[in-house]
Amino acid sequence: MTIRLQEFQRRRRELMEQMEPNSIAILAAAPERTRNRDVEHPYRQDSDFWYLSGFPEAEAVMVLLPGREHGEYVLFCRERDRAREIWNGYRAGPEGAVADYGADDAFPINDIDDILPGLVEGRERVYYDLGRDAAFDSRLMGWINTIRERVRTGAQPPGEFVALSHLLHDMRLFKSKAETELMRQAAQISAGAHVRAMQAVRPGMYEYQLEAEYLHEFMRHGARSPAYPSIVGGGANGCILHYIENSAPLKDGDLVLVDAGCELHNYASDITRTFPINGKFSGEQRALYELVLASQYAAIEATHTDNHWNVPHETVVRILTEGLVDLGLLAGNPDDLIEEQAYQRFFMHRTGHWLGLDVHDVGDYRIGGEWRQLEPGMTLTVEPGLYIAPDDDTVEERWRGIGIRIEDDVLVTKEGCDVLTRDVPKAIDDIEALMREARA
Repeated sequence: MTIRLQEFQRRRRELMEQMEPNSIAILAAAPERTRNRDVEHPYRQDSDFWYLSGFPEAEAVMVLLPGREHGEYVLFCRERDRAREIWNGYRAGPEGAVADYGADDAFPINDIDDILPGLVEGRERVYYDLGRDAAFDSRLMGWINTIRERVRTGAQPPGEFVALSHLLHDMRLFKSKAETELMRQAAQISAGAHVRAMQAVRPGMYEYQLEAEYLHEFMRHGARSPAYPSIVGGGANGCILHYIENSAPLKDGDLVLVDAGCELHNYASDITRTFPINGKFSGEQRALYELVLASQYAAIEATHTDNHWNVPHETVVRILTEGLVDLGLLAGNPDDLIEEQAYQRFFMHRTGHWLGLDVHDVGDYRIGGEWRQLEPGMTLTVEPGLYIAPDDDTVEERWRGIGIRIEDDVLVTKEGCDVLTRDVPKAIDDIEALMREARA
């Protein structure tokens, strides 16, 4: 499953219908990034640019001109170059941009200084996100100033800049059927990787060796990269929220927290599971894990169109706080502790985020100061956790150094919600049974 050309066309048309009359939208492709000396990072297109074009190459600029007689979608891109293509791979060229990617007109990127000011001139406003790319901001203002310098000859520069993201990111928040299917595939690949890791883990392995199991499973199913640096935290390393060093040995008796998901055709998955390295939860690990799991089940149950964005988080906070009091890790009245945010000693992040082309995807969480109502097509993570710092001497030593997070990807539907990552176990009995069978 990939996104078809017709869907990119629909997205551009929908965006242009929302733009004010006599306006222009301009987006630049992501720049290539140097890793070291003359080696570049693998190229990944800017999410907004890709969402509207499906064009995968660097050194490109797309222009949308609603109502333009000779075509509303103009793309500037690199020309075909046999010598460069031998070294670095195929280029579409302007001809391919029209034939294969649906541009109405396409021009060499080297001609943009001559052509783009003419496309901008006479348009009243420019839809563009200033501040995202300082180098391109400077070029764009140079083109605008070129028009301003000719006002005495009748040239008409635009008089207003409008943030393109205000329209575009709200579009991206609602996933189409094709997007949902891609995200479902990415979730299934990532779920398989978590199952593989549970089966493979052994005391004495290193965190990076377990990480390799994930990368292997991602790539063998066509997902060429993780959606974000994988977190593989054994023992107390699981209490570091964005731990990516992944270099420590995995010890008998510890848990390992793994937050890992693949990216498939630019769409992200995001799963976290926490499981015992030796295949068996201890009493303290079990107690904390069951508490986190109960809060996650309840939060997923609360993820539906009758609720706003923050209800799942509020649900988690209530269950975790009451459970921490029951376990003796917090003392006091749960209502007062929630008001004081006392739970943040052990649960210091939100319960989820939007998911899509970016792992922390775009879209407003509040509208007019109020939490946004959940609607069909929104996709989010649900990821409660508990982290008992190894140096927290206010709790008994038996709890210290235990980090637990459980995360799933959830699609809001008309009927409720759909857990895209259901294929990876999370109940204690299911995890232990899977690990026991792998060791038999």
